[in-house]
Amino acid sequence: MRVEWTFDDGVWRLAFLLHPEDETVGLCADGQRLELRTNSCRVKLPKEAGKPYVHPDLLAVAAWTVVAPWTRRRVTFDRPISADLAEALRTGWGVDAGPVGEDRREGARLAISYSGGADSAAVADIFPDAPFVHFQRVSHPRVPNRWTHYRSDVLARLARRTGRELTIVQSDLEFVLSFPRPGFPEHHAVAAGALLLADELDLGGLALGYELGSRWLGGDRYVHRYSPENPMWAADGAWGRLFAAAGLPIVLPVGGVSEAVTMRIALASDLREQVRWCLRGSGDGPCGECDKCLYKELIQAAVERRPLRTTITAGRGIARKWQQPPPYGGQEMIEYGCAHVPGIETTPFAKAAEYLQATVESTRWLEHCYPPAIEEIPERWRKRVDTYMVDSVGLMDGDEAHRVETWGT
Repeated sequence: MRVEWTFDDGVWRLAFLLHPEDETVGLCADGQRLELRTNSCRVKLPKEAGKPYVHPDLLAVAAWTVVAPWTRRRVTFDRPISADLAEALRTGWGVDAGPVGEDRREGARLAISYSGGADSAAVADIFPDAPFVHFQRVSHPRVPNRWTHYRSDVLARLARRTGRELTIVQSDLEFVLSFPRPGFPEHHAVAAGALLLADELDLGGLALGYELGSRWLGGDRYVHRYSPENPMWAADGAWGRLFAAAGLPIVLPVGGVSEAVTMRIALASDLREQVRWCLRGSGDGPCGECDKCLYKELIQAAVERRPLRTTITAGRGIARKWQQPPPYGGQEMIEYGCAHVPGIETTPFAKAAEYLQATVESTRWLEHCYPPAIEEIPERWRKRVDTYMVDSVGLMDGDEAHRVETWGT
């Protein structure tokens, strides 16, 4: 793969050309099959006063989050990168990367990749002074947008209302792929804006809202098991080493707690009114009709110990997966919801509740923090996370940690 960045009027443009061994169908880190649709995309920064300095390693990582699924043996950048970054690409993906000849970069501040959902709002509560970088999808000039119900404009508007130091970055990079729908080529592409702003903002770390299920329990599309070596989010995994080599290590402040905990934190925070996990809802509120709304309503109802509020029935297609036997994506939270929502037997999760037989006691571990998740936080931010988790959440005891470490066995 050969990649090239150009800059004009506040917009970074990425173009890439496949080498003969590269393919137009590939897999991202979580195993999703992706078809390449176009070979260019843009990232628009909010400031247009002159060309900002961006270290070549940051440009290289931003490009790699886009082109990784289709690159096979080598990647050629348009400017020299550091030897550390080239080594991270070689050991993580088996690709030769170059040219090499730049010094390694460093930064000081922590920024939050802020989506507006409960998980990133919980991160914001842990680090109340950290700036936000919000990624907003915009249309691509050469690719029709057939997913117009995705309301990225609403999510950006809500982010502006948080009152926090905020940078909104607009990009059409989700349109470089055509299957199964517009989306990030790699989950880490959400960080493209933060990577391109890291020098300007003096960033030395990027916090994301990935929680216990995503970090340690396999996530939605992984094999349903304990995954300490998670290739996407382990600090010593391929992506963790790559970001660290670029001087912008990934930080997962809520990586040791469940979505029940992040939901509780978010709803009790000063960002409560701006929290939005639905991607389809208007400015008036979530749509209440999508599978994510149903899933998050289960978690919120469980946290608030109240009946489910939804018009979605078990017969609707979006609830069909919960009429089948497990495993389920996010199964730990389905168990938690089934154990804590009154009247679960009259909801779309009734069948799942029968299969899982979860109880308040069997799900108590999901209300505490898994200690190894704190240990992999970079040292300069670890104490803050540790103090917060001890004071506001509580740490798992040995038996509860064992539940994490035997998940899926």
